[in-house]
Amino acid sequence: MESGAAAAGGLGGARFPFPYTPYLIQERFMAALYGALEAGRVGIFESPTGTGKSLSLICGALSWLRDFEEKKRREEARLLAPAESGQEAKKPLTPAGPAPPGSRDTAGEPDWVTAFVQKKEERDMVDRLKEEQIRRKKREDRLEKIRHNVQLKYAAKRKRSEEDETKHLLQLSKEVLSEGAGVDVLEQLDHNEEELILAEYESDEEKKVVSGLEEDDDDLEEEHVTKIYYCSRTHSQLSQFVREVQKSPFGKDTRLVSLGSRQNLCVNEEVRRLGALSLINDRCMEMQKNKHEKKSDGESEGKKRRASRTVCPFYSYEQMQFLRDEVLVEVKDIEQLVALGRETKACPYYGSRYAIPAAQLVVLPYQMLLHEPTRSAAGIKLKDQVVIIDEAHNLIDTITCIHSVEVSGSQLCCAHSQLLQYMERYRKRLKAKNLMYIKQILYLLERFVAMLGGNVNQNPSCQAVSQTGTVLKSINDFLFQSQIDNINLFKVQRYCEKSLISRKLFGFVERYGGPATAVKTNKENQKLGGLQNFLLTLQQGSDKEGAPQIPAMEAANDQLQTASPLMQIEGFLSALTNANQDGRVILSRQGTVGQSSLKFLLLNPAVHFAKVVEECRAVIIAGGTMQPVADFREQLLSCAGVDPARVVEFSCGHVIPPENILPIILCSGPSNQQLEFTYQTRDLPQMMDETGRILCNLCNVVPGGVVCFFPSYEYEKQVYAHWEKTGLLTRLATKKKIFQEPKKANQVEQVLVEYAKCIKRCSQAGGQMTGALLLSVVGGKMSEGINFSDDLGRCVIMVGMPYPNIKSPELQEKMTWLDKTMPRAAGQAPSRVLIENLCMKAVNQSIGRAIRHQKDFASILLLDHRYARPAIFNKLPQWIRERTQVKPAFGSAFAELRKVRTCILCTATKTVSHCTHPYFSQTFTLE
Repeated sequence: MESGAAAAGGLGGARFPFPYTPYLIQERFMAALYGALEAGRVGIFESPTGTGKSLSLICGALSWLRDFEEKKRREEARLLAPAESGQEAKKPLTPAGPAPPGSRDTAGEPDWVTAFVQKKEERDMVDRLKEEQIRRKKREDRLEKIRHNVQLKYAAKRKRSEEDETKHLLQLSKEVLSEGAGVDVLEQLDHNEEELILAEYESDEEKKVVSGLEEDDDDLEEEHVTKIYYCSRTHSQLSQFVREVQKSPFGKDTRLVSLGSRQNLCVNEEVRRLGALSLINDRCMEMQKNKHEKKSDGESEGKKRRASRTVCPFYSYEQMQFLRDEVLVEVKDIEQLVALGRETKACPYYGSRYAIPAAQLVVLPYQMLLHEPTRSAAGIKLKDQVVIIDEAHNLIDTITCIHSVEVSGSQLCCAHSQLLQYMERYRKRLKAKNLMYIKQILYLLERFVAMLGGNVNQNPSCQAVSQTGTVLKSINDFLFQSQIDNINLFKVQRYCEKSLISRKLFGFVERYGGPATAVKTNKENQKLGGLQNFLLTLQQGSDKEGAPQIPAMEAANDQLQTASPLMQIEGFLSALTNANQDGRVILSRQGTVGQSSLKFLLLNPAVHFAKVVEECRAVIIAGGTMQPVADFREQLLSCAGVDPARVVEFSCGHVIPPENILPIILCSGPSNQQLEFTYQTRDLPQMMDETGRILCNLCNVVPGGVVCFFPSYEYEKQVYAHWEKTGLLTRLATKKKIFQEPKKANQVEQVLVEYAKCIKRCSQAGGQMTGALLLSVVGGKMSEGINFSDDLGRCVIMVGMPYPNIKSPELQEKMTWLDKTMPRAAGQAPSRVLIENLCMKAVNQSIGRAIRHQKDFASILLLDHRYARPAIFNKLPQWIRERTQVKPAFGSAFAELRKVRTCILCTATKTVSHCTHPYFSQTFTLE
């Protein structure tokens, strides 16, 4: 891999190519990362946003991979050299010393047997290395040819165009022939209906079925080279990371592949229109199955006429091979990959999967790596590989959410009705085993609804629940009480997966759920009217009085298009196969059965993370704000069986000068009211008044944008209404235009745009209005992933401590589980530590929004005297903690804010005029 514009010195003399001269903290980060990968450690790495974390990860990790590959090549050459010259290998696999004749080794074997086995192992290893070399040479030659021969691309394109034209002409001729033959339309409909019927289910036992797809996979099977799996939270974060790789010194010669879901990568418009991910997945798999069944259908065409089944035109082995090579030749993000798929008429989802074995860097979302079935389906092999999980501050919650699932009473009743109708229609066509499993699923659905206090045969929206409330049960208790402990859920789960029953059911409802569909009038179809009417009553029953009524047909179609409820229920059945101690089932009984729900809550995320850390050579958990790290060490790594000696922690400071940030813990307000926003005191009028006075004073001296975080939407609304009533909001509005964070995600961008425009307008115009005030919520849309850099966030205020709701049944169960399974830390119960850590993680994410680059500056105000307690204070990020001042009185804090802000602006502009600016010459007021 080529060098960049600058190279940083690193661990053990290692050099890190870098696009510019790196900061000292970046050099330290890369050196620590290199050391962790070399030693096979599990690392927790913290580097604040704005310090070039992504580039440090790229250059540090790829430098290690470059050196590792070079060492491996040298070792291979050393082992192959004597074999090629016909000599014995210089270094035997096992130590061999002089031994007397007839001696035996420790295992009791004669020495000649040991020598023979040793030589055979050496020969096998040399043969294996030779094969690897040949494969690698073939791949490198192939990619080099594509890289330098543009004509190949045009030839492939021309060939594709010719194939498309031929297919089109064949289709036209078939249509003409069928018209001439006068094919009965109703008969054709019956043939199309064949694809809704479940195929014969052969066996309950796990066995390798050699399907056409698996044959293709075997053809494409290639030795997995040592690689780095990089995963992050969102699609945009992954795209940003790929762009950083493209700009880095490694961008030209790194084999990178971006993975995503079918929802992001599918280029078949017919499938994309389905919308829901589960529908897209099932439709895609069914189209593949149809493609592989085509051959056998063709063979039996003379005996029995079969329906023509839809196949995906993009699922072409030859074109996907071409796309795979294109992906490996040049670094591409997901958007570029999709564009390439459309251009080459090849499936990007499978083409990118086929590129995994030869790739050096695989970029993928959290879910694909952390969910084992998804990981396995994507062909990801973690054995002896490196995993980097970025933006990992919410890793524990992410694993918990991925493996937790909730189903409503409406979904259960709807699935039961659909499946019953399906069974009645196709009873004569279904094999015995299919009927057996369908009856089992129907029984499960019936018992689940009974556990919610309802009857599956009645409309869930009209069934009132007698005993409302929330009940938590262990998995075993739930299975026994619902009387399903005699059913093998593993077999049912496997049946759902192999038979694609949810997809068949969705197709069935899609066909017969609406009145517009042409269906022959017979007794069976009359029965199906009940399904349509049932779905409509579900929709109408859930509408509140006075709400605008949706036309019945549209309502039913919308509900059907969202997703088949059975798909969601399959996830719940799968969750029930977890170990009894690792999860709980939450029965939430609300007003009606339809509003009630069953939820599986995962308590021990470590069971799903354990395989990752066991298989990988090294795992790096990285983020801008990882404090407090105790959760990662204890709840995740320790419970996953990671040796504490294998865990390494690294945390670096910020690149900004110390004077560019002023964090203050404020213990009392302008009228000496102690600041303690507990659930008991925060609603008091004097507390809300004091918060308003603090904001009024700050808005007088802080230019640009001020972002104020509240613990919840409800409290923010309450405070806003109080200020409106007292007239304080009017006083605030004279200095800053006030914006509120919207609850709806699609409105966030518009509010941010208006907020930014207002700040820019005020800075240019001058006058009394000095900027804008944004009232936000901790854990809301603006507390993560949004940058309030420069004038957008000159001051960030945290009102109180955003502790989670400890009355939540889920949280209470988690606390109980932790107290039972974890040791006490520093005299504190694990449940208490959890509550504090959840609070401080949220605080750290929110206050980290302000400083985003080296020349940025901002102040941070924590409004609650409890932040000064050592246990809480030590959970702030190190780079903020070491600069934080605790101010018992508001006066000294206000003076500090004026002084620091004046100094910064004087330094930045090198003019005296800003030092006497009216914003900084005021004293604070008690109004």
